[in-house]
Amino acid sequence: MRRSALVVGIAAATSALGLLVEDDAFACGGCFQPPPPPAQKASDITDERMLLSVSPLQSTLYDQIEYSGSPSSFAWVLPIHGTVDVGLSADILFDSFDELTATQVTAPPPNCPTPSGCNGGGGVGCGASSQVGSYSAGHDTPPPVTVTKQENVGPYDTVQLHATDAGALNTWLAQNGFEIPAPEIPVIDAYVAEGFDFLAMKLLPNTGVKAMRPVRVTTPGASLSLPLRMASIGTGVIVGITIWIVADGRYEPQNFPFYHIDDSALVWDWSTSASNYTTLRAQNEGALRNAGWEIESSISLNEQTITNVILSGGQNNAYGNLSSGQSSDPSQDYLPVGDPDAGDGGAEGGMIETADEVRADDVRALFAGMAGPSVRVTRIRSDIAHAAMTADLVFRASTDQSEISNIRTASRSVNETCPIYDGCNVTGSGTPAQAQASVSNHGCAASLPPKRGSAATFEAIAALTALALACTARIRRRAARKAYRR
Repeated sequence: MRRSALVVGIAAATSALGLLVEDDAFACGGCFQPPPPPAQKASDITDERMLLSVSPLQSTLYDQIEYSGSPSSFAWVLPIHGTVDVGLSADILFDSFDELTATQVTAPPPNCPTPSGCNGGGGVGCGASSQVGSYSAGHDTPPPVTVTKQENVGPYDTVQLHATDAGALNTWLAQNGFEIPAPEIPVIDAYVAEGFDFLAMKLLPNTGVKAMRPVRVTTPGASLSLPLRMASIGTGVIVGITIWIVADGRYEPQNFPFYHIDDSALVWDWSTSASNYTTLRAQNEGALRNAGWEIESSISLNEQTITNVILSGGQNNAYGNLSSGQSSDPSQDYLPVGDPDAGDGGAEGGMIETADEVRADDVRALFAGMAGPSVRVTRIRSDIAHAAMTADLVFRASTDQSEISNIRTASRSVNETCPIYDGCNVTGSGTPAQAQASVSNHGCAASLPPKRGSAATFEAIAALTALALACTARIRRRAARKAYRR
């Protein structure tokens, strides 16, 4: 698998209460690719990560995909409204949010008894190689397809299109290397009928780029929706999608079913050191026919913490360094393309930016218009069926605005193994019941119910002290009786 990223951004307005208008959809686009050579398998999107940042000033949507195949086999078409501003973005943004919000399931406290009076114890615990063409304006009547803007952005040739005729747009896309599968043509037709414009992107020739780079697209308007109809183009039967919504509150799908796995349903298996979390997710997805979304978490995060992680490339992370330990977007990936001897700075109409500068741009867009110092980050996930991607995903503010932690504790456990005691010596291991029996049958030792949490600490100490005193008194009485008999 190869991870690639495309990022699209949208400007948005909010109501006086900070809730967003839920109308036009912008975002992740469709993947159009030429037919592969006979020996090459067609590429499919296998996983996608998106982040939607929403404020009264604007919204920015970042979109990253994982697919099988070469990046040269991909070209992207994104639904937009009007003319947009396009810039490069950074892979590290996705890695940072994934690290900061990853769901973690922890084991419940051990349920193993220990003998009294003994020390120790415990348990066991889409871009083709040809450049996008342009449409020549200057007709007496508006053409059915108009190129409103064309520019090189990093390794990409981008063109923005306005179309009044779906058939003409499909023809233009086909003539410029965007091969549209016949079953997906009605998707394009529907977006044209709804008044959308389009941003078409693919790699420039001879750039030497081995992976598609993230981009950032900003456009005016209000939106809390993702065009799943367009995103379905290029996906397989099932595609995994993770979405982060960075805003002033908790959000949820409006027109798709959703669920949350409560801690009370989590069971920890001590034999595998794992929980049934993924099993429960699969059961919920099956019950919803892979058409639902899981609300994984909704937590408040400090803007400066997020900023530090992104700007440091994952190094400065209070939660621990990212797994790679290195930036996933080295600066050479951001060098502009073009002829450096042509006097254009190496890019047509563009500016040279380092990876650090690109990350700084990401942060500015991420928190633009937000009051701070913290933001609410809601994480949503689905392994959604291609057949279910027939409507655009619309979000709404949740009625319940309480936080949902990403740190989960299983409420029950199975297959727990505890030490078996002979006096204060561990002689083996067994079930909690067997361990309890070994403790209960040991001389003056008595079993104590397992204590959970710090609130039981003083109670446990007092009980152990009383038990030890009682045991000592019992031993002295036995010794006195023996002496008397003698």
